[in-house]
Amino acid sequence: MPATLTFDALKAAVAAGTVDTVLVCLVDMQGRLMGKRFQASHFIASAWEETHCCNYLLATDLEMSTPEGFAATSWSRGYGDYVMAPDLSTLRPMPWLDGTVMVLCDVRDHGSHAPVPHDPRTMLKSQLARLDAMGFDAMMATELEFFLFEKSYDEIRKSGYRDLTPISGYNEDYNIFQTTKEEHVMRPIRNHLHAAGIPVENTKGEAEVGQEELNIRYAPALDTADYHTIAKHAIKEIAWQQGHAASFLPKWHHKRVGSSSHVHQSLWRDGKPAFFDPEDGLGMNTLMRHYMAGLLKYAPDYTYFLAPYINSYKRFQRGTFAPTRTIWSVDNRTAGFRLCGAGSKAVRVECRIGGSDLNPYLAMAAMLAAGIKGIKDKLELAPPATGDAYAGDSGRIPQTLRDAYLVFKGSGFLREAFGDGVIDHYARAAEIEIEDFDRVVTDYEIARGFERV
Repeated sequence: MPATLTFDALKAAVAAGTVDTVLVCLVDMQGRLMGKRFQASHFIASAWEETHCCNYLLATDLEMSTPEGFAATSWSRGYGDYVMAPDLSTLRPMPWLDGTVMVLCDVRDHGSHAPVPHDPRTMLKSQLARLDAMGFDAMMATELEFFLFEKSYDEIRKSGYRDLTPISGYNEDYNIFQTTKEEHVMRPIRNHLHAAGIPVENTKGEAEVGQEELNIRYAPALDTADYHTIAKHAIKEIAWQQGHAASFLPKWHHKRVGSSSHVHQSLWRDGKPAFFDPEDGLGMNTLMRHYMAGLLKYAPDYTYFLAPYINSYKRFQRGTFAPTRTIWSVDNRTAGFRLCGAGSKAVRVECRIGGSDLNPYLAMAAMLAAGIKGIKDKLELAPPATGDAYAGDSGRIPQTLRDAYLVFKGSGFLREAFGDGVIDHYARAAEIEIEDFDRVVTDYEIARGFERV
């Protein structure tokens, strides 16, 4: 697989005229790429060291509005600058865009150049540093599920997002014939991402009409978050180039299965899996049991980082392969946490709670913090659940964004792991989503009550 670009290789490509544009990007609170397009010659001359952006990029909502209430920046503070510091290890081509490469940035304070604590990459790095001090590395993988639609983004937006028609006519889970019809979108996604240095394993039809899944090989946690973010961006751009819309909305229709982003995780030490015990029937050692116990105990606290919007919670419905309970089971897709690779060196835990709308840096950082807490406190793991996990009532996932926000804001565990400022910042983001929705009169309310109330 092609490697990421070195800075010298970029200089050579610019000199040869094969690269003329460098996308310099940060990852915002919503997990999107934001930044600037640099003339490549200027980037290699000076902008490779740093550039600047308005600090509202980490204090906005999906609409890019400027809501009040963030301590980090506001109208009263004048919306100053952050420093975007390119991480040159992330330089890579974007083969679906002519003559273009990209680089991800870490966000720093304009005055002190210290990392901005609520920058998503910084939050993940902070937990990885804690793990490193314990002698561990985190290996993770995310699955990207999304829907493809017949029409383009522009056509759908101009229609008011009504009468949405998926690209297929029936459930295409593992269906080779139906996914052949979609290869004009999915084949360039696989090949372009591979050429960009993203270790793509496969794509497949998912368990709904028009639903797709992209699987990327496991990697060190920060790489995995970078891969996820770049892949999600690429899927949208490549679908757009082919005249289609790709949506990562977790639940676009109440009669359709939702889209998830499962997160697989394990700890490694000295380049080898650290969770495996060959003497244990499931292959789980004490370290893994403590880690998983932390994941389960604190799942309600960090659910907001797995499900950050009003729509996220519409996905948690029984019989849809989306979990409703924060329990674990062995190779059981009805539970919130699934033990995979039981009895082998590949033993790992898959969190199935997160939706396709999660920011991978935030989700992974929170789960690592929970696992670390479980290890440090030597938490005991309950026995695995069996059978249909939808049948019970214990360990319910928060049912609404409001429920998740209240647990998140009051979490002593999260405040210990990330600091009060970070948790207050993201709690305000949740409040904004709730306030915005509470003002809206929905089509459901009008259709249900216009004549009958």
